[in-house]
Amino acid sequence: MDKKVDKPAKSKRPAAAGGASEPRSTGAERVRRHREKMRAMGLKPVTLWVPDVDTPEFQEQIARAVEVINADEESLRVLEGMLELGDFSDWQ
Repeated sequence: MDKKVDKPAKSKRPAAAGGASEPRSTGAERVRRHREKMRAMGLKPVTLWVPDVDTPEFQEQIARAVEVINADEESLRVLEGMLELGDFSDWQ
């Protein structure tokens, strides 16, 4: 539920002298137009947070998962079957 607000939200940009707003940069204008176009298509912007793969904790977690997979005989059979089915002739 949206609350009614008595005063407008403050802008993060400093006000220009004389009370006029600053003209947008061409990059900002291009982004605004792109976002409008995407919204017109029924889409909305979403921020996705993903793991930082450079952290030691993440790398340790991946190493443990790889060890578990490599130690499982059934996983190795599945992997070998997948490799047999794959066409790698155009790989360089």
